[in-house]
Amino acid sequence: MDIILHLGAHRTGSTSFQAYLRAHRAVIDGQGAGFWGPRRTRTGLLHGLSGPPATAAQARRARGRVQLNLAAARRQGVGTLIVSDENLIGSTRGNLRARTLYPDIGERMARLHAAFAPVTRIVLQIRSPETWWASALSFLVARGEAVPPAQVLDRIAGSPRSWRHVIADLACACPGAELRITPFERFADHPHRLLRAMGETLQAPDCAPGAFWANRRPDLAALRACLAERGSPTEALPDGAGRWQPFDAGQSARLREAYADDLFWLRAGADGLAILTEDPEPERPAFRLAAALQERGHAYERSARRLAPNG
Repeated sequence: MDIILHLGAHRTGSTSFQAYLRAHRAVIDGQGAGFWGPRRTRTGLLHGLSGPPATAAQARRARGRVQLNLAAARRQGVGTLIVSDENLIGSTRGNLRARTLYPDIGERMARLHAAFAPVTRIVLQIRSPETWWASALSFLVARGEAVPPAQVLDRIAGSPRSWRHVIADLACACPGAELRITPFERFADHPHRLLRAMGETLQAPDCAPGAFWANRRPDLAALRACLAERGSPTEALPDGAGRWQPFDAGQSARLREAYADDLFWLRAGADGLAILTEDPEPERPAFRLAAALQERGHAYERSARRLAPNG
């Protein structure tokens, strides 16, 4: 049985993708494929795997629980199993606390990779950190987090850790699994294309752009209403309407440059660690990434130092 782990990330259309898979479950099942989403993974299946196990016995039980469920899927004739849950790699709150992207993805995925072994493919969808953080912070403020002050935003924008480091940690934690990277900007409202990119042989029913767009981030008006409802001052948010962009021009530029460097690295082969899939259907019109993201950033030496993997 081929096991495909779809890890999100958060705020990259994973909830929309899961809704698409549920809506087309009959078609997917008819191809001998299976789907485990958050409704399956967050009901005790992965207990003891998200954090360090208290004992060796607990670790064995956690792995055994997953393997028993995988064996049951094989007996049911499942030839390809897609496991999709963005919480496998961490949380947006954890990223905010660390002021960086998925700092413990390596440890978490080493445990999960062992539990699901053998894993055929891992799919991670990435997004420009400028818009990723804006979406994540909007989501968190609406759920009780305070509006981050300027010094927090500056630490986030100045973090040396980018998607390249996340991918390197993931590759190290999951030896033997093919690591496939997809850009949010290409696949956001085309879940059928994402399914084809990750499954290759799977037939994915087409859907109209935006047909499955779930869990959208709240706009400024909604955020002000959330703050007012819980008695928090709304002055920390800017005036106006539309989406909230928490970063200033300089911070946004740093984040965009980091993404441009990451895409350059991925297109150059990612040191053999991962495969970048930008469009599984090149003959069809696709989203165009911003021109600034099509080329490597200008500060080559500084970027190279920033993106060098940790020793």
